Amino acid sequence: MLNKKNIIVAVVVVLIVVGVGFWMNKTKGSNGYSVVYLTTGEIYVGKLTTFPDFQLKDSYILQVTKDATDATKTNFQLQPINQALWATESINLVRDNVVFYGPLLGTSSIAKTLAEKKAQ
Repeated sequence: MLNKKNIIVAVVVVLIVVGVGFWMNKTKGSNGYSVVYLTTGEIYVGKLTTFPDFQLKDSYILQVTKDATDATKTNFQLQPINQALWATESINLVRDNVVFYGPLLGTSSIAKTLAEKKAQ
């Protein structure tokens, strides 16, 4: 028969194993950047933490601009938040305003653009 001490140790070990597995799965194959779409229509890209609050660091805002040569086309720009008028180190997001979020694939256009910016 198991005593209380052995049961507690077993539960702690299981929780640690599950936590490490979750963390490894979350970071596997990710370049560290996530996209966050807000109810306002704004799209942010950055290094996202979701616990205890939604927070973006090393973040960019995705801006849509009209093409200078063809008014029917649009272009996308990544504006670093640290270069905005209201520059900040991190952005704390209200969970209720987040429509969706997810990690960027390393093959996405945004991930490639960010990799090029980091290499410069």
